[in-house]
This record gives sequence, C-alpha cells and structure tokens, in this order.
Amino acid sequence: MLVFWKEKLVILAVPKTGTTALAKALGSSADIIINDPPELKHAPLYRYNRFFRPMFEKACKQEHMDVMAIMREPVSWLGSWYRYRQRDFLDGKPTSTRGISFDEFVQAYLSDDRPPFANVGSQAKFLEPRPNGTQVSHLFRYEDPARMLAFLSERLGREISLDQVNVSSQADLTLSAETRTRLQTVLSADFSLYESLNDPI
Repeated sequence: MLVFWKEKLVILAVPKTGTTALAKALGSSADIIINDPPELKHAPLYRYNRFFRPMFEKACKQEHMDVMAIMREPVSWLGSWYRYRQRDFLDGKPTSTRGISFDEFVQAYLSDDRPPFANVGSQAKFLEPRPNGTQVSHLFRYEDPARMLAFLSERLGREISLDQVNVSSQADLTLSAETRTRLQTVLSADFSLYESLNDPI
C-alpha cells in the first residue's frame, strides 16, 4: 500500500497486479509505504476501511482519500499465482504448484475446500465496496498500463515509468473448456467487474 498525503491518494496493492513495480517507481515520493507484513502490504479494501481510513480521518483529520487499485484479467491473475508458486523456494511446501498442471490448479481453486497451493482469494472480494460507502474510486486494468500511468502522472505531477520486477517464469496455462466454464461461473463477480473496466470510471 502506498499513501500520498497531499494528493489525497491511497494505492491498494492487489496481489499479482504489478504493484511491486509500482512501489519501486513511486516509493521515494510516497508519504507512507507499507511493505510488510503481507497482510498489511496487500490490505484489501475491507481492511483499509476498518483500520487505515479511521486513522486518517480521526487521528490525521483527513476526511477523504481517493483509493486506486489495479485489476488483472481473472484467468491471467490465477496464472500469475500458479507460476509464482512454481518457484524453487516453495518446492516441497504445501503452497507449491510444482508437478501440478494449471488446469488442476484451477480445479483445486474451484473446490469447496481449497488446498494451500490454490488458496489465493478473489480480486472482486479484495475490491468489494463497503456498506459505509468506502470504495475504490479509480480502478484500472493491469493489461492497460498506459491509462493507469496517465492518471498517476497527472495526479502526482510527474512522468512515471515502470520496470518489470518479480516476474515468474513462463508456464503452460491451458484450461479445458469445462474448467474455464466453471471458473467463469464461480468467479462471475470478478469477470463482470473486469469487463466493466471498458467503461470510464
């Protein structure tokens, strides 16, 4: 999570959406940078609403902060988790996807009792608006970085470029038609939210 106080902007770090590169590019000018622990670095909107928003409003007398986030196409997002969990440092651990096909990974993700290697949550749930009206005010597609960078350049008053960091190795991300159909049904909220990003926010 990055906080820019004067610009009244909070950037949530949705996992697997390039936020490590964004933090590297913007960290030197951010007023608050949360890198650890992962539960706070990758705080979803509900956690921001519960802990950070009240702190900003009550302790810091800041009544409104815009919230920005990036969302990745759902199959690509799961593919990024799958590839990341094939890395050597996870080999032999319950979260490793070594020796598991992507189709098997997604089937495990769709099961009622997800094994550790497939327990990665949902982007729609991460970004879900709260009953008190707190919501992501600027949401961008991971696959359309130009739009996101244009917004940040204007908001922060400087040109921004990103380097690729934390890139996983390539892997076969083939899904059977049956698995893809099930995924689109179970993750209907994610697919719908992603498709809505064709429209201006």
